[in-house]
Amino acid sequence: MPNNRRRLVGRVVSDKMDKTVVVAIERRKTHPIYKKVVKSTKKVMAHDESNAIEVGSVVQLVESKPLSKNKRWVVEKVLEGPGGRVLEPVAGELPTEPEGEQS
Repeated sequence: MPNNRRRLVGRVVSDKMDKTVVVAIERRKTHPIYKKVVKSTKKVMAHDESNAIEVGSVVQLVESKPLSKNKRWVVEKVLEGPGGRVLEPVAGELPTEPEGEQS
C-alpha cells in the first residue's frame, strides 16, 4: 500500500556536507493580478545515504521524520544526472521513439 508522504522534485545545489545534499525546489505560480508567471525557490536539506549524488542532479525527495535540526527530507531516487543524462523518466513523460522507426 503506498504511503501518503509528500514528494517533491528539485535540483541539487550543494553536496559539501556528509550524507546531506541541499536541493532547490522551484515553484511557478501565476500572479493573480498581473498574470505573470512568478518563480519562487526554496532550499531544503535532504539525506543522501549513499553520499554519491552530485551537484546538478535532479532528484525526487520524500518527506520523513526529523533527521537533524534542518533535515526533514530523504532522497528517494535520482531522476537525472548532473550532465543532463536522464536516468529515469520523469512522471508524466513518455519515452520517445527515434525518428524513422515505426512499430
